Amino acid sequence: QVQLVESGGGLVQAGGSLRLSCAASGSIFSIKAMGWYRQAPGKQRELVARVISDGSAIYADSVKGRFTIFRDNAKNTVYLQLSSLKPEDTAVYYCNAVVSTVVRGPQYAYWGQGTQVTVSS
Repeated sequence: QVQLVESGGGLVQAGGSLRLSCAASGSIFSIKAMGWYRQAPGKQRELVARVISDGSAIYADSVKGRFTIFRDNAKNTVYLQLSSLKPEDTAVYYCNAVVSTVVRGPQYAYWGQGTQVTVSS
C-alpha cells in the first residue's frame, strides 16, 4: 500500500502565501507523476498542478504565475507553493500520486486525505 500525507494548509489573507507538502510512503517502486487537486464547496474536484518524473509541470490557467509545483524525487515528496492567494483559491487541496509498486507493474492513483486552504478577503 501507498500512503500520501499532506501538510501546510491553513488560513491566510488575500495576497498571502502558503506551502503545501505531500510525502508518499509505502510500497513504492516508482512514481510517474505527483500533483495537487482542489475541491471547493459545491464544485467538482479540479486539477491545480501536476509534475511528472522528468520535472515538467502543468498548471491550471487560474493558478499560472501564482502557484509553483516542485518535486523532491529522493524524498518522494511534492510541494505546492501558493502565492498571491485569492479568496477563490479557498478549497480542500488533495495530493495525488501515480505509482508503480513493482517492477514493470501497473500504475495506480493514490490520494491524500486533503488539507484545507482558506483565503480571507
